[in-house]
Amino acid sequence: MTQTSVETTLSPAALVLTGPEREVVGELADHLAKTGPAATDDLDWIRAVRNASAGLPRRLLAELRAFRHDAGPDGVLLIRNLPVAPADGTRLPSTPSHAGSVERTASTAAAVVTAAMLQLGEVIAYRNEKSGALVQNVVPVPGQESQQSNAGSELLEMHTENAFHNNRPDYIGLLCVREDPSGEARLCTASVRRALPLLSERARRVLSEDRFLTEAPPSFEIREGAAPAHAILPGAPEDPNVLVDFHATHPLDNEAREAMAELRDVLIRVTSALALTPGDLAVVDNRLAVHGRSSFSPRYDGTDRWLHRVYASLDNRRTRPLRHAAGAVLG
Repeated sequence: MTQTSVETTLSPAALVLTGPEREVVGELADHLAKTGPAATDDLDWIRAVRNASAGLPRRLLAELRAFRHDAGPDGVLLIRNLPVAPADGTRLPSTPSHAGSVERTASTAAAVVTAAMLQLGEVIAYRNEKSGALVQNVVPVPGQESQQSNAGSELLEMHTENAFHNNRPDYIGLLCVREDPSGEARLCTASVRRALPLLSERARRVLSEDRFLTEAPPSFEIREGAAPAHAILPGAPEDPNVLVDFHATHPLDNEAREAMAELRDVLIRVTSALALTPGDLAVVDNRLAVHGRSSFSPRYDGTDRWLHRVYASLDNRRTRPLRHAAGAVLG
């Protein structure tokens, strides 16, 4: 993988909503966008979205439930033809271009991604990232082009989301609100299930041992420092999870460095690069797949690539000590 190109293999299968299914989702989302308090961080609104999400089209609900049960060989679920703008023809605003951009006010797109993610788990955020907002914007920011974060536009290394954190999200939902006008940007994903058969036995052994350290990403306003030493391939040897950030994870010895380099090369070989268009929702299983982004050329004129990002966690009880007043934000 270079700064200008991305190697690709298989692309994950997509569920494309029919016209009538899209209308059902749109009516539900438009209603939620007007449901008080119409604030995406308010627990009453989240409760309303959770209840309403049971009314999503049956095919979509079945696909989300099946993905939650087993994310398959790619660890990615792609849903297409979702609505992102109100049915009344109201135009979308310009793409935000400021640092820390989030969506505090309910909208059709915010309701769509939140409803889908609530069928996978409980939506969460982190107090030290994006001011704790539950619906976050992934947009290029002037002056942050080379930053290894969602605000950059140079190649974003493949990574497990918040790999340094003990309570990482289980799923990341990325809903495309506006596509990249340059046509260059790609969401890159790679599954450990695709990569594992291509790894040497030696690399598998080393990567399963606590010989790596991971730092917090620049998107966190307060540096948490490196977490304790960890394995990159924890779990069952025949079907492990993956825990790595190729920008922020550091091997502790030469053998670990060689194994990590081998894994990176293998993941590049099994990378899928998706050009997201409006209404595309890519859900990444954060335990099985790493993700990144190709480089692209932002214009900063209000037409740039714009994604909504929402995290979901399977075990809300586990994080209760970190969530003030039983809210959704981890301190």
